[in-house]
Amino acid sequence: MRIAVVTSSPPMAEGGHLVMARALVQALCEAGHVASTIVTPQNRFGRQGAAYLANWLTDVGTTEGEPIDRVVSLRYPSYAVRHPHHVCWLNHTMREYYDQWGRFSGGLSPQGRVKERTRRLLIHAADRYLLTRNVSKVFVISGAVQRRLAMWPELRTTVMYPPAPQRLYRCDEYGDYIFMVSRLTPLKRADLLVRALAEREAAGIKAVIAGEGEDRDRLHTLVAALGLAGRVSLVGRLTDGEMLDHLARCRAVCFPPHDEDYGFVTVEAFASRKAVVTCTDSGGPAELVADGVSGLVTEPTPHAIAVSLRRLMDDAPLAERMGEEGFTAGAKLNWADAVRQLTHEDLVK
Repeated sequence: MRIAVVTSSPPMAEGGHLVMARALVQALCEAGHVASTIVTPQNRFGRQGAAYLANWLTDVGTTEGEPIDRVVSLRYPSYAVRHPHHVCWLNHTMREYYDQWGRFSGGLSPQGRVKERTRRLLIHAADRYLLTRNVSKVFVISGAVQRRLAMWPELRTTVMYPPAPQRLYRCDEYGDYIFMVSRLTPLKRADLLVRALAEREAAGIKAVIAGEGEDRDRLHTLVAALGLAGRVSLVGRLTDGEMLDHLARCRAVCFPPHDEDYGFVTVEAFASRKAVVTCTDSGGPAELVADGVSGLVTEPTPHAIAVSLRRLMDDAPLAERMGEEGFTAGAKLNWADAVRQLTHEDLVK
């Protein structure tokens, strides 16, 4: 089967949807299919309509004179591409017009709020049509994403958690620091980890925080203000090899985002036999981490996170047991099963 994996992305940007697209293409090829990634536009605010139209007009019917047998779309507005055998494995819609509307609209002027409310209604109408009429089946990557679409009872979705990307994960040791890797944006809440390390319960605990993003300068300032420069390393963007090395050597992984769609770092930590500390309101990661079994799910406060980090740092055997449980849980997610579901004959219209 010839399969196009379609995802939308801003120019020169990297995100979990592209990691997922590449991993899915690799899995499809390993299963004997011919697969490739198509990246379609996802424009800035004020030009979303042009992006939806560009996706609608993108030709995914043939490639080099050969028909494309199936399309798997991942992220808004890539599900606007048209194909008779179109399956969506939804990462997320445009969250500013869904679960983040209050946060987004709260900073707008009255005139801007009216404009964006109109745009929100149009995007909701487009998404409702596209996800119920333009695709044969909608899988979602987590219950968090599924809940955001519950306002449309006619839209039937199935949760299918993506496995960890196919990398050479390993566990070398349960070292002396906590690791976090993420885009550094407010919703990822790396500042929550930094503030936790300033709590009395976390005295002496070290952390490495990897990633780039708009929050990096603020985090540098916060680390200095809290007197943590000797214990917190902000190391910027890592290569895959560098990330795997930290996963292999850290004591545990902390990933405390707010209402995350999924968070590949959770399953990548599991693949490296490392426990994960996350929060009760973290969305996808909180669905994956079994509290007290494969990690710790805490209240989203610096004190609660500090207590959890202290437990793992003071008890290496506990961190190892939880890491092994995470590895077992993560191994139940595999790309072969995902490929079978996405290519099943019953999904075609």
